[in-house]
Amino acid sequence: MMALTALPYHARLLGDADIADMLGEKADLAAMIRFEVALARAEAVCGLIDKAHAATIAARLDGFQPDMARLTQATLRDGVPVPELVTQMREAIGGKAAAAVHFGATTQDVIDTALALKLKPVLGLLAQRLETVDDLLSSLIQRFGSRPLMARSRMQAAIMISVADRVAVWRKALAQLASVLPGVADRLLILSLAGAAGTADKFGDRIGPVRVAMATELGLTAPAYVPHTDRDRIAEFASFLSRLTGALGKVGIDVALMAQNGIDQIELSGAGGSSAMPHKRNPVLAEILVTLARFNASQVAGIHQALIHEQERSGSAWTLEWLILPQMIEAGGTALSHAVALLQSIERIGEAG
Repeated sequence: MMALTALPYHARLLGDADIADMLGEKADLAAMIRFEVALARAEAVCGLIDKAHAATIAARLDGFQPDMARLTQATLRDGVPVPELVTQMREAIGGKAAAAVHFGATTQDVIDTALALKLKPVLGLLAQRLETVDDLLSSLIQRFGSRPLMARSRMQAAIMISVADRVAVWRKALAQLASVLPGVADRLLILSLAGAAGTADKFGDRIGPVRVAMATELGLTAPAYVPHTDRDRIAEFASFLSRLTGALGKVGIDVALMAQNGIDQIELSGAGGSSAMPHKRNPVLAEILVTLARFNASQVAGIHQALIHEQERSGSAWTLEWLILPQMIEAGGTALSHAVALLQSIERIGEAG
């Protein structure tokens, strides 16, 4: 999965180390291994594989570290890491239990379920940061809410309002997003277990109990549909992320406009400097919120292109998701972090008096 930025000096400006770790290589491999262990246990409970084999699989995969050079080369060949990962797992397990690994599952089951497992802490972090932003906006209203502020319509002076009037608009938009996030999470945090062509053919009439047992162990839900080519949940999440960065971008552009020379409706501590004009105090974090909003807005179209999964499985559409979605998630997390820092830097809002 691609990082939002590859340049080290942009890492804190445009990236989010916490979210990058939650979506990165170690987290991905751990989630895929969790899938295989949970699958074996669920299949053993339902009589599809030997219980001793499931126990061996779990024991041998505890602490398993794949050969990354082999995995990388095989992914170039196969387009996905799972076939080589399963091969290496079987080598590590050995004996008769090795053949029971991955029974009935397909690559997309592993990767899509791993994504859900990785998103669980990400969504929790986004919720925490939204709560922090709400607290800071509430504090700004308490501190400065009664102060007068010239409203601007189409960037022209309109009528006098209060600081609370403007900040409440920011706050309500973000509160609405916080309220819908649990529903977005419910649709994302699902198990994928549908087999080679989405028919779960190797499970027979035991697919239901296997799914329930496996989802329970992983802390996910078992959907009532085949998720392989139905990507509406991914598109919904991308739209949520764009709405999130868009709402934060609204805060950013308002702050940047209020900070203009001659407007003087806000004072910020720690503003950015200029190499050519030492007198300038640039509202950098406000500007970056606008940038991240525009970035995510431009990426939504790509995710909507990835809705077009041909027949029972797509390589190209699925891979497009891998390129775009992690960057959108990281942009959302970065925007929330910068919003916290920006709001904490506000020393005054309202007309200078």
